Amino acid sequence: MRTQMKRAISRPIDAFTLIELLVVVAIIAILAALLLPALKHAKDQANAIKCMSNQRQMAVGWYMYAQDNKEHVVLASQSGYSSAVDPLNNLAWTQQEEDFTPASYNWDPSVDITVGPLYPYINSYMVYRCPADTSLVHSNTATGPLLPRVRSISMNFYLGGFGSSNAAGSGAWGNYYPVYLKTTDLVPNDSPGPSATWVFVDERQDCINWGNYQADMTGDANAGFSYNPNQFEFDEDMPGFLHNDSAGYSFADGHAEIHHWLDFRTTPPLEPPNYTAGSGDSGPAVPTLRVANDLDVRWIQLHSVRPFGGPGD
Repeated sequence: MRTQMKRAISRPIDAFTLIELLVVVAIIAILAALLLPALKHAKDQANAIKCMSNQRQMAVGWYMYAQDNKEHVVLASQSGYSSAVDPLNNLAWTQQEEDFTPASYNWDPSVDITVGPLYPYINSYMVYRCPADTSLVHSNTATGPLLPRVRSISMNFYLGGFGSSNAAGSGAWGNYYPVYLKTTDLVPNDSPGPSATWVFVDERQDCINWGNYQADMTGDANAGFSYNPNQFEFDEDMPGFLHNDSAGYSFADGHAEIHHWLDFRTTPPLEPPNYTAGSGDSGPAVPTLRVANDLDVRWIQLHSVRPFGGPGD
């Protein structure tokens, strides 16, 4: 009996050796390295699918509004005057001027989003924000809880313009392009056409401010200037790129697509938030970002508007 007890006491305890533990850890690390990119890709795909669903809902709501208003479209943004002076502001799809301050219009959809003329046709404030948008703002005070901003989508400026100030654009090209106020204005030659005219875009979260995205037409051929791609630029507004260097677009015929950017200058890294009220435009296009021969600029131009008298080049 004493001999058996001695043998039992002297038996080695079953356990992993250090080498075995290191091998297991190495295998787990390898599996994680293989799986994480696949999980990220799956998440990116899910965000892109959700973004396209949002964009289609926005486009359908935009078209339904026009159908109920004798083909008149909602305005892309308000004018620079108060609504008391310019009642047409109330026809803007949103009057929000987004920035990074703790102001409630940045994080509370009831301040502007849900009271706009387009909302009854959408009926979900969640579709105004791209699921890949990571921007947050403090609520109420600079130390308040962080909340998602309510909007990452902007409307084509040339569909509605600025309230009653519906002369097209700013800059040297301002007198050479129309503002389409009705869906029936989107005819061939006078416009890119319903299937090629974008209505909504996911704008960069460090650029977005007013409800409109005004495509910079510098370098386009029109009645005043010849086609010159060396002059291409971004001026304040730039498209999003959070879907693997791509942005979500919806079009006047109701379809939506993820458009991939080809030039790295179209997708510079996001800049830190600008906290000045009314100055959410802290992105790289402020001041003007020169991008000579950028094919992405040309795509945006050709899908935004046509100069008076038809296509220029």
